[in-house]
Amino acid sequence: MVKPVITESKIGFFGEVRVFVYGTLKPGEINYRRYCAGKVVNAQRAIAPGKLFALRMGYPAMILGEGQVQGYLLSFTNSGILEELDDLEDYQPSRQISENLYNREYIEIFDLQGLSLSWAWAYFMLPERVFQFGGIPQIDGWWTGCGIKANN
Repeated sequence: MVKPVITESKIGFFGEVRVFVYGTLKPGEINYRRYCAGKVVNAQRAIAPGKLFALRMGYPAMILGEGQVQGYLLSFTNSGILEELDDLEDYQPSRQISENLYNREYIEIFDLQGLSLSWAWAYFMLPERVFQFGGIPQIDGWWTGCGIKANN
């Protein structure tokens, strides 16, 4: 089955904007306060399909693939949040995929029991770049920069 390509022009921003976060944007992590605090209307523990890697620069990267990445589904009412997060993640839709540090895709997100929650934006890194940066697989699908445990 061919995966449909979903672009921003095909998605209306009339309601909430949902973003799956797995790294420094999670509640309690270093970038949450700057980019998300006071803007998030709902935060829920969630799982996305993929593989997670810790990078030596001190933040993680997710790639498409088999496995589960643990994080949070964040909901925002302001669609402008995507521009702010795109800047943080060095993503520009007009650039070639290989020129971005991360690329943003619209994917299905699941609760911790594996039931579908919603579709949301998520930032992925190309596998070649993860390996170039010496990515270390996070077998349990959880990353933290400040000691927050996955069961919190």
